[in-house]
Amino acid sequence: MDISPFKLKPTYKDYIWGGNKLKKLFGKKSGGKIAESWELSCHPDGQSVIADGPHKGKTLLEFLTACGQPPVPFLIKLIDASDNLSVQVHPDDDYARIHENDSGKTEMWYVLEADESAFIFLGFNREMSREALKNRVESNEITDVLCRKKVTRGDVIFIPAGTIHAIGKGVVLAEVQQCSNATYRVYDFGRLGKDGNPRPLHLDKALDVTDYRAYKEPIFGAKVLSSEENYVYVRLAKCDYFCVDKLSLKDEAAEFVFKRDKSKFGCLLCIDGAVALDCGGHSLALSKGETAFFPASTKKITVKGIGEVVITYDGK
Repeated sequence: MDISPFKLKPTYKDYIWGGNKLKKLFGKKSGGKIAESWELSCHPDGQSVIADGPHKGKTLLEFLTACGQPPVPFLIKLIDASDNLSVQVHPDDDYARIHENDSGKTEMWYVLEADESAFIFLGFNREMSREALKNRVESNEITDVLCRKKVTRGDVIFIPAGTIHAIGKGVVLAEVQQCSNATYRVYDFGRLGKDGNPRPLHLDKALDVTDYRAYKEPIFGAKVLSSEENYVYVRLAKCDYFCVDKLSLKDEAAEFVFKRDKSKFGCLLCIDGAVALDCGGHSLALSKGETAFFPASTKKITVKGIGEVVITYDGK
């Protein structure tokens, strides 16, 4: 079945650390603050809805099920950290399936905007143990043993399951992760939730899944795969769960033909400017902050315009 790409309507999350930058930067519309915009999701905690075309109004999962296709194994978000996120860790597949009936959660971040003082916590700055981590949490000294890294626009951070981490205040980023919502909160800076009570921690499970080794892998940059005078195509990250590329088009004459592996579906998220997609004669315009899904039957996509798109598909 030959089905043209279509736009997706995101699901918004109003977690207490969110702000208004996703509205200002990407035109997201919500009555309150937006912490996360789930751009592409088949997860039951927040599903994307088809925004145009003959399948408008269906969830992406309903569409894929009707086509005899499995759910998309990754989830794509835009995140606005107006305040520090909790220090947290995610389980791997084996632990998550047993304890959460969910997938594990390996993820990557692509930083879109960062304040001058913005940072992330990523891994331990020394070898740790289960007992040592528990003691640090209980004594409010956990941040002393975490790697604190300054971030700027364009940084790429890969976070395997089991790596303790937190996004710091003033960071806006695109996140690609396994299709999972399994998160264990380790430390929350003593703040209160919307109900006026401390937000719950998940320390026992976090202690089960944490990688206690000192963190050594640095923030890494993009790898150029193809470059011409008016475009650059780069690889941001690749693992068993997803592959993430970025295409930057520099002028009106820019054109890039993205040839498709017909066995893989994928997603284009416009993070700057505006682009036009041509898929076998079917045109689709994407402006900043909009997301398009292309089914596995899409043979090739021609991208034109001035802008940047993040392209995500299955990593296997």
